[in-house]
Amino acid sequence: MDPIGSIDFKKDSTLAILLEAQARNHEIYYMEPSSLFLKEDGAFGLTHPIEVKDDSKSWYDLSEIKETRLADLDVILMRQDPPFNTNYIYNTYILEAAEKQGTLVVNKPRSLRDCNEKVFATHFPQCCAPFLVTSKEELIKEFLEIHKDIILKPLDGMGGSSVFRIKNKDTNLNVIIETVTNNFATKIMIQKYIPEIKQGDKRILLIEGQPMPAAIARIPTEGELRGNLAAGASAVARSLTDRDLWICEQLKAELERLGLVLVGLDIIGDFLTEINITSPTCFKEYKSLCDLDVASSLLDCLEKKIN
Repeated sequence: MDPIGSIDFKKDSTLAILLEAQARNHEIYYMEPSSLFLKEDGAFGLTHPIEVKDDSKSWYDLSEIKETRLADLDVILMRQDPPFNTNYIYNTYILEAAEKQGTLVVNKPRSLRDCNEKVFATHFPQCCAPFLVTSKEELIKEFLEIHKDIILKPLDGMGGSSVFRIKNKDTNLNVIIETVTNNFATKIMIQKYIPEIKQGDKRILLIEGQPMPAAIARIPTEGELRGNLAAGASAVARSLTDRDLWICEQLKAELERLGLVLVGLDIIGDFLTEINITSPTCFKEYKSLCDLDVASSLLDCLEKKIN
């Protein structure tokens, strides 16, 4: 995971997983992304045995660092936040080496590498609003001309960073396109604006393709476009609609095939917008708003896989 000392205690889902694993008497080792390495005899990590506490002022204690063969671990949870960059890719190679030696890695390293969270949603066009992935100015302007109101966002961002809404004849059109595409060098996601964002961007967590029996809707603040908790949105519980369940069913077989055990879907209105696989969040919101313990369900799943 990313440095545990800098997490947001109130909302961090990885901490929720750690607390549940510890409550079940699992031996836990903490590694940061830079701690993984390869040698001629396999994949290793510089690890700290860790004790976690449900204490907002002091939530962890680390024991002395040790070199650990990753194949000696039963399960490795990859919980590094985006951006998805070359170092992230290199770490999936190391985790894949551990996987080949028998360790369960969640989520599957190859799938973490292959499934960009925003592009992966486009594998299910029947679930999506109209979209375009390109860096070409003329294609973006053509898409805008057709749909009149669109969203532009980078393919490697998180938490609503660098998300723009453009309406037809927006005087900032050119500069926004130049900025988000790095002067037309980097492909981005363009989607038709979905006005139901005002009712919230729903997060549905799935474990082995099965959705938790509720959703967490992130409601944008007044005057804000983004339904991200990191951008100040508020969280409310929502029941799953028939459309939500249909979208989950459309994805189920492919998620299983790709070894994606823990997934977070983002749904606005009736449309799938993203499939989060790197470090899906909202565990604590599920617990406080829906009385659903996602960490417990996840540990149940992992224990069955290794026993």
